[in-house]
Amino acid sequence: MSTIRILLSMTTLSTVLVSASAFAQNADGDNLNPDGTGNSQGTNQPGQEEPANGVKLGVGTEPQALPPPQSDNDAQPQVAAPAVAAQGITEQAGVGGTQAYGRAGVLELGGFANLTNATDYLSIGFNPTIGWFFMDNVEISAILGVNYSKQTTVRTPATATTAAVTEDTSGTNISLLAEPSLHIPLSKTLFGFLGVGFGISSQSVDPGPDAGTGFAMAPRLGMNVLVGRSGVFTPAIQGTFQTTDAVRTPQGTILAVSSSVGVNAGYTVMW
Repeated sequence: MSTIRILLSMTTLSTVLVSASAFAQNADGDNLNPDGTGNSQGTNQPGQEEPANGVKLGVGTEPQALPPPQSDNDAQPQVAAPAVAAQGITEQAGVGGTQAYGRAGVLELGGFANLTNATDYLSIGFNPTIGWFFMDNVEISAILGVNYSKQTTVRTPATATTAAVTEDTSGTNISLLAEPSLHIPLSKTLFGFLGVGFGISSQSVDPGPDAGTGFAMAPRLGMNVLVGRSGVFTPAIQGTFQTTDAVRTPQGTILAVSSSVGVNAGYTVMW
């Protein structure tokens, strides 16, 4: 009887030892599959990946399984460029050509002059010009103006015993203007135009100190009359406004604004 008890005790002890060993293996991460084989990958749930080395923190994919980093160079979208016709300079304009006066590309060369003669006063001016219609009916011109004036003034009036004392004063004005102008066709041979010139002007006076260089503005209003094959006769009314160094003092220079209005006539040739 005692021998049987000893055998039963030893069998029970063996069973307990086997169960403890299996529990220890499960604690170390060695789960048993349903078929009784060991699983060395741990206790991951379906859909999760086991990191090759270490412990994965959070939910995601291991860096080794991700695609390598690369630069994403997106193409720059195309920009819109306005289409502008290349006008250039017309080879032949006027009667017999395909380009009429005022069309884009027409070049105009000539000038206008003015003459004023009165008692004790004389003024002569000449202004060569060159213009280009950079678009239909709109022209940009360069105008070089040269004007000479002479005036006789009475310094001492005449008396019963003495003659009057007079003094001649002459001046030369040189200006350089850029003039945009608009030309409106009234017929095939007649245009009305308006232009405003902006630039600089220099005036010298004899006798006396020069008035210096200043700003000049010269608006013009007139007509373009086509003459012959390619000639253009241009009568116009012109005003001139200019600033000059009128008086020089130790504290500085006082600017003076002089203005004048006159009538001039010009002749140009287009091509």
